[in-house]
Amino acid sequence: MKRTKKTLALLLALVMCISLLTIGASAADPASGDIVIIYTNDVHNVTASTDAATSGAPKLDAYAQVAAYVNEMKAIVGEGNVTLVDAGDSMQGEAIGTLTKGGFIAEIMNEIGYDIVVPGNHEFDYGMERMQELMEMLDAKVISANFTDLVAGKAVYDAYAIVEYGSVKVAYVGMTTPESFTKSTPVYFQNDAGEWIYGFCEGGAGQDLYDAVQGAVDAAIAEGADYVIAVGHMGVDEVSAPWRSIDVIANTTGINAFIDGHSHTAMEGDYFKNKNGEDVLLTQTGSKLANIGRMVIAADGTITSELISTSDYEQFDADAKVYLEGLSALFAEELGGVVAKSDYDLVVNDPATGSRMIRSAETNLGDLCADAYRYVLGAEIAFVNGGGIRANINAGEITFGNVIAVHPFGNVGCVVEATGQQIIDALEMSSRAVPGELGGFLQVSGIEYTIDWSIESTVVVDDKGLFEEVAGARRVSDVKVGGEDIVLDKVYSLASHDYMLLNKGDGINMFSENKILVQPVILDNQVLIDYINEYLDGVVGEEYANPYGQGRITILNNPSGWAAARVAAAVEAGLVPQSVINGGWSRPTTRLAAAETMVLLIEALFGKTMEEIAIEEGWDLADGQFEDTDSPQVTFLRYAGVVHGVDGVNYEPDGRFNRAMVVTIIGQAIEVFAQMEVKGDNPFVDEVPDYAAPYVGFAAQMGIVEGDGDGQFSSFREISNQEIAILSLQVFTAVQAVLSMAG
Repeated sequence: MKRTKKTLALLLALVMCISLLTIGASAADPASGDIVIIYTNDVHNVTASTDAATSGAPKLDAYAQVAAYVNEMKAIVGEGNVTLVDAGDSMQGEAIGTLTKGGFIAEIMNEIGYDIVVPGNHEFDYGMERMQELMEMLDAKVISANFTDLVAGKAVYDAYAIVEYGSVKVAYVGMTTPESFTKSTPVYFQNDAGEWIYGFCEGGAGQDLYDAVQGAVDAAIAEGADYVIAVGHMGVDEVSAPWRSIDVIANTTGINAFIDGHSHTAMEGDYFKNKNGEDVLLTQTGSKLANIGRMVIAADGTITSELISTSDYEQFDADAKVYLEGLSALFAEELGGVVAKSDYDLVVNDPATGSRMIRSAETNLGDLCADAYRYVLGAEIAFVNGGGIRANINAGEITFGNVIAVHPFGNVGCVVEATGQQIIDALEMSSRAVPGELGGFLQVSGIEYTIDWSIESTVVVDDKGLFEEVAGARRVSDVKVGGEDIVLDKVYSLASHDYMLLNKGDGINMFSENKILVQPVILDNQVLIDYINEYLDGVVGEEYANPYGQGRITILNNPSGWAAARVAAAVEAGLVPQSVINGGWSRPTTRLAAAETMVLLIEALFGKTMEEIAIEEGWDLADGQFEDTDSPQVTFLRYAGVVHGVDGVNYEPDGRFNRAMVVTIIGQAIEVFAQMEVKGDNPFVDEVPDYAAPYVGFAAQMGIVEGDGDGQFSSFREISNQEIAILSLQVFTAVQAVLSMAG
């Protein structure tokens, strides 16, 4: 295909649009005497490659990369000027954590040389006693300003730690998300009488948390701290409000920069206003050591941050690598044992887009896991929370390592009595998944139901995140058990695991006092193995062939009112699939979905398919040239010069679009193609990132975006199917108009 000026202009514009995803505070190379903070978050028993469980043994090489990078920075800025910190969720996630209850991870972190650690919600997954044992095992200083022992009336750990770098003092202030109550196991924070004996300063609609953090910041400054770096496991997802990192920043003063975790967001560095209107740098690495974070405090006081991709950074500390490979070998034989077989890929992620869908839609793996509970434990109905199903299983042999990767928590299967009313309340609690996603989204067996995403969720939870009531219209309807309408006052047998049924996990507390029919006896991973071998004769077959499941969960997502016509136009233009209207296009919010959207946009504009263009250009979309992706859409865009991620070279499959990012893309595209200035005053009262503010202002003036009734834009909310369809249409319309004028 010979590129015309129009083609080049289009591709240039697409490159510029994608590049906006990495806007942040890029860090200059550190110099001798600078202070360097290396940071990680949400490592979750890292595997260095996505097929680690398939091979049977955990791959831990990325930790050796962290060690190498720490040593590299020490060589540049000085031995005493580098600090290694972790912002939580390191102890749990895969087999090496499950089989040792976090013990080997603590040893690894000591070997690598972590200095400061903040507990995340998943540090509590092995129980409170084990959590505190793990923290004691660490050589690192453990800090958290808001994790409190309510009986003793004091914080469990120091609120902050001050590190001296020559004459400069830096205070690290820690905090742990109050979502730990429900995103770990609620009963771990209670005594036998059900009384709360641990807390996270969760009250006052966020104010108690802000006060605890402010008190720690003020104390650190009074002690002589020149800089205050917050290290929090808080996140930026909308569902985490009012306890997000951005909420803490907006309601405190004195924090210079914030190293975050919890939402698995790859954020190189954005600025947000604190209570006094001052800029605070916020950064997060993503998850699973896809990136290593580096923050630099320069001699002139400038603070910058950068993410270093571990797929591009090829250095490994030799001693650490030998140590880690030795640990990995200890698990190879046990985890590599074949326990079953599958004729089909069993998925957590949408195979069409790569985005995680098990926390907002039915999948074949969700069906399989739920069926396992129902059949093995002998119940009428079974539930499994999407957050408890953690990894895909590829077609072929299924190893013990595969099964543990799917169910790493060690939950135990059980059965309780449950009324029809309790069951529909649990389904309604689960249906809060959209916008965004929810670990408590229920995969089901023996029951069918419909969710209408167009109805606003009216579920009310308490300050711990536990279910209280449904205060208005329900999203869930047409609930059937065994093909018959559910009866609200009828008692059914319900199978799941102790985390949800007995321990109020994910805030689903309506079953915890019910009669237990089958006591917790079988681990979740063994339930799955037993089901495949005893009920499916050892092979997952055609019944589970469809990655989108067997139709147990019907999702209605029909755009209504002002959105309907524009979504239909986006579908007609070929910018998004027809399934966006019925909810089948699950969570198009990852960068892979963005790549798919960009390819559809190119195809619509040129009247040629991606494959046709690739053939004309001589591009082999399956040649494996780009090691960081196996997506043909991403490969196509990289051949075309359109790349994603850190420094424009590393594709980040876990990165997510939020509303501010996409509106910025729209604005930039209009600037390029319409040759007009896209600027406007931001009318919204909540925080909008500086890079996005003029574009958000313009989009608001043009009626492209609207706030809620309180004038809030929700910049960091992951964008919905409906919104991405409409916003893609804006780009398409603008490009078509310019190309038409150009003849």
